[in-house]
Amino acid sequence: MELRGNNHSVFSIHFHLILVVKYRKKVIDERISERLKEIFEYIQDNYNIVLEEWNHDIDHVHVLFRSEPNSNISKFINAYKSASSRLIKKEYPSIKSRLYKEAFWSQSFCLISTGGANIETIKKYIESQGE
Repeated sequence: MELRGNNHSVFSIHFHLILVVKYRKKVIDERISERLKEIFEYIQDNYNIVLEEWNHDIDHVHVLFRSEPNSNISKFINAYKSASSRLIKKEYPSIKSRLYKEAFWSQSFCLISTGGANIETIKKYIESQGE
């Protein structure tokens, strides 16, 4: 956790999020990943979330982000998955034929609070994904 602020404290919590493409369809390349990241960064401010690390493989993304206690993380993830799915299919129409019934993300996701883990260790783990 992190302590910051002017006259009052705000604790932030780090999370490792893994989002998987429905049925692990292999559709994420550098350009799709970069666009997914841009969408994440665009939406994050509405939920008091800050992206810290991003990486991808061909069928999933790894995200390290920081949130404040008042963040509604499940609403953020649902909003992100919905917006990113809609925008990716609109901006890259050829991707639709490679998806299962045009569903981009799997309904489930993995969200892990980093607890006492060293943030640099988690960042290095995420950076190494897809290699």
